[in-house]
Amino acid sequence: MSDAPPGAGLAAAPDLAALSVLVVDDEADIRLGLRRLLATLGIEARQAASGTAALQQLEVQPADLIVTDLNMPGLTGIELLTEVKARRPETVVVLLTGYGTVQTAVQCLQAGAAHFLTKPFDNAEIVGIVRRLGGQILARRRAAADDGTGRPPLVAEDARMQRVLELVDRVAPTPVPALIEGESGTGKELVARELHARSAVAGKPFQAVNCAALTETLLESELFGHKRGSFTGANRDRAGLFAEARGGTVFLDEVASMSPSFQGKLLRVLQEKLVRPVGGGADVPVEFRLVAATNRDLEEMVAAGTFREDLFYRLAVVRVHIPPLRDRPDDVGPLAQHFLRRIAAECLGPDQPVPELTAEARAALAAHGWPGNVRELENAIQRAVIVCCGERILPFHLGLDAQGWGGDGTRSDARTGTSPGPREHASAEEAPGTPLGYADAKREAVERFQREFVQRALERSAGNLSQAADTCGMTRAALQKILKQLRIDRAAFEATGD
Repeated sequence: MSDAPPGAGLAAAPDLAALSVLVVDDEADIRLGLRRLLATLGIEARQAASGTAALQQLEVQPADLIVTDLNMPGLTGIELLTEVKARRPETVVVLLTGYGTVQTAVQCLQAGAAHFLTKPFDNAEIVGIVRRLGGQILARRRAAADDGTGRPPLVAEDARMQRVLELVDRVAPTPVPALIEGESGTGKELVARELHARSAVAGKPFQAVNCAALTETLLESELFGHKRGSFTGANRDRAGLFAEARGGTVFLDEVASMSPSFQGKLLRVLQEKLVRPVGGGADVPVEFRLVAATNRDLEEMVAAGTFREDLFYRLAVVRVHIPPLRDRPDDVGPLAQHFLRRIAAECLGPDQPVPELTAEARAALAAHGWPGNVRELENAIQRAVIVCCGERILPFHLGLDAQGWGGDGTRSDARTGTSPGPREHASAEEAPGTPLGYADAKREAVERFQREFVQRALERSAGNLSQAADTCGMTRAALQKILKQLRIDRAAFEATGD
C-alpha cells in the first residue's frame, strides 16, 4: 500500500454500505489496511486469512465482492477465483499480488477476475475500483428488482418468445426434467431461472453450473461433493450442488460437453436420486429438479455416438427451444432499451441521464443479423454507452458491422458502395471467416477508420460541416466528398436531429 492515509481526500459513498465484501489475505496488516480503506466508502468488510477460510465463510454468507491476494499458502487466489466463479458466477473478484506479470494478469482475467492489481497499490486506485465495481453491482441489483421479483427480467415481447413463456408456465409446476435448447447468447439460463421462479420449489435454492467450465474431476466434485483428502486441495468435506439444492433446482449448462463416463454417472443420479461424494464410501440421498441446457444438437450427438441416448431421454422429458434473436425481431428494441437503462446506470451513474437511441441507431439494430444473439446486443449497447460523447447514440457507436453504418442508418458495402437490404446476408466472398486478399483487407480497414474518424468529428461538431472539417484538418469540400463516398448523412448528427 502507499503511505498516504487510507481514503485521504476521497469522498465516502454511503450507498455502498449495502455491499457484502470479503477481504482475503494471509497477511494480517494487509487485511486491516484494506478493511480500513473500504470503511471510507461505508463498507464494513469481512476478512479471511486463507482461501480455504474464505470458502467456508462464503458457504454461510455469500459476498458481492471479494478482494483477494493471489499468492497464499494452501488455496491460491486464482484457485479461490475458480471455485467462486463455479459456485456463484455473479460474485465480483479483484486479485492483488506482489509478483505481477502480464501472463499472470491474463490468466486471472480469463478465469473471470474483474480486476488485477500489483502491490504496492495506490489507495485511491483501490477505492476507485471498488466504487466503480460496487456501483455496477448495485445497479444490477436495482435492475433485477424492477419487476418486483428480485431476479433479472426476462424481456419477451416477440410472439415466438411469448410462446416460450407459455410453455414455461405449463412445465414449471411439474417436477419433470426440462432441456433448454438454443444458440449461445440466447438467454437459456434466464429461461431456466424463470422456470424455477414459476415452479413449486421457487423458495428453494437454484444451483447452476457450467459443465464446460470445469474438468471432469472438478465437475464431479462440484455436483456430487467430496471428502476431505480425496484429492489435492480437498481440505474439508463438501456437499455437492445436488445435495445443496435441498429440493430446489439444479441447472446444468452446456451438458453436451460432458464426457461419456460422466454422462453415465449423471444418469445414475437421475435414476436413483443418490450421489456418492468423491472419495466417499457411501451414497447420499438427494432431492432436486433438473434443468439442463445446450447450444448443440443432442439428437445428432446421440446418432454420432458421442452422447448417451438413455441420458438424452432422461434430460429431454420437456424440450424448450429458445429462438435466436434474428428470429424474434420484436424483442430487439425492448431488449436494447432494457440494456441501455441498466448499463447507463452502471457506467454513468444512477443519477445521470440515459443516452437516447436515435432513429438511425434503432434502424441499425433492427437490420443487424445478431449472430451473437442477446449477448451480442448487450455488448453493442455497452460499447455505445461507453464511446458515446453526447446524449444521443448513433449507428457507429454500436460497432455492429465491419462495413459500418452510415449516418442515415443504411449499411454501405465496402467494395461497391451499395446498401444491402436489412436482412440480406453477406455473400460467400465476404462470409465471416473467409480470408480477404491484402488489397481488399487494407481497403476495408482504411474505410472503417475513415468512417469512424469523420463520424466522431461530426458528432463533436453537432453536424456543423465547417467545424468538423477544421477538426479533421481538411477542407469542407474534401470532407463533403468523403461523406458522399461513405454515404454518411451529416443531418443525422445535428443536435436537433432524429
